[in-house]
Amino acid sequence: MILARVTGVVVAPQKNVELECQRLLVVHPIGLDGGFVGSSFLAVDRVDAGEGDHVLVNREGSGARLALGNDKTPVQAVVVAVVDRWDPQPAPPPLREPPHAAQA
Repeated sequence: MILARVTGVVVAPQKNVELECQRLLVVHPIGLDGGFVGSSFLAVDRVDAGEGDHVLVNREGSGARLALGNDKTPVQAVVVAVVDRWDPQPAPPPLREPPHAAQA
């Protein structure tokens, strides 16, 4: 599962027949500190998420198709939950090098 934020909606008048009744969202992964990480991607919306919502995304092809109940759907990512409450945490401090590593 990936924590992400919905940054847009895709309007596509022509889609693959398996996606005809599916809504497509642009989502951008976020880290535990709330900041964007990585690149945005498309995901099928199964939970009526809206722009600005924090969501959980299943981004594993076969699991995404399983969530849709159709193994013929050409999809890699599905929004499976809207996150109602989430407390961003600061990033953990970097690991210190062992004392003997600095002498090498």
